Amino acid sequence: MSSSPADPARYNSFLMDLLGVMAYGELSAFERLSSDARYSPTLHDRAVLGRIAVIEFQHYELVSARFEEMGLDAEAAMLPFQPSVDHFHERTRPADWYESLMKAYVIDTVSADFYRAIARYVDAETRELIERIQSADEATAVLRERLKRALADDPRLAARLALWARRLLGEALTEAQRVGFEHAFLGGLSGRDAAGARELVSGLTAELAANHSRRMTQLGLAG
Repeated sequence: MSSSPADPARYNSFLMDLLGVMAYGELSAFERLSSDARYSPTLHDRAVLGRIAVIEFQHYELVSARFEEMGLDAEAAMLPFQPSVDHFHERTRPADWYESLMKAYVIDTVSADFYRAIARYVDAETRELIERIQSADEATAVLRERLKRALADDPRLAARLALWARRLLGEALTEAQRVGFEHAFLGGLSGRDAAGARELVSGLTAELAANHSRRMTQLGLAG
C-alpha cells in the first residue's frame, strides 16, 4: 500500500484499529507476564519473564507515541478491543508456569507473524513501527530456549504442552478472525470489500498455522 490510500477515511479508521489492538495487546502482555513471573520455579526465571514484560511495555510505549504523533487518543483506540482480548486471556488461563511459558511463546510468535503480514499493506511510517517492534526477537529467543530446556529436563511435558499449544493457536486464530470482522478491521486494507477481507483472512490463517507448525517441530513437538 502506498502512503496515499485510495480511501483515506477508511484507511485511517483501519489504522486506528490496528494501532489500538497492537497497543492493548502489548499492554496486556506486560500485565500477564508480570503476573506469571511470580510463579517461576527459580529466581532466574522470574527475572527472565520480568525482563520480557519490560520489553512488552516498551512496545506499548512505542505505539502510544505513534498515537500522540497522529494527534489521536490511544486509550480511545484500545477500548473497543479490551473485552475481546481480556476474554481471550480468560479462556486460555494457564494451569501452571510451563503452560504460561508456552502461552507467552505462542502468542508472541503468532502475533509477530500477523503484524509482519499486515505490514505489507500499510504506509511506510506504520510499517517502520511494526518492523521496529517485531524485529526485537530477544523475547522470542529467550522463551524458545527456556521451553527447550524445560522439555529436555522433563520429557513428560511434551504431550501436554503440544496439546496446549494447538489449543492456543486455534483460540488465537479464532479471536483474530472475530476481531477482524467485528471491527471491519481487515476490510480497511486496500479498500477491500467483505469477500476480499475473507480471502485475506484465509490466506493469513494458513500462513500463521504453517509458521506455528514449523516452530513446534523445532521444539520437538507435534505442530
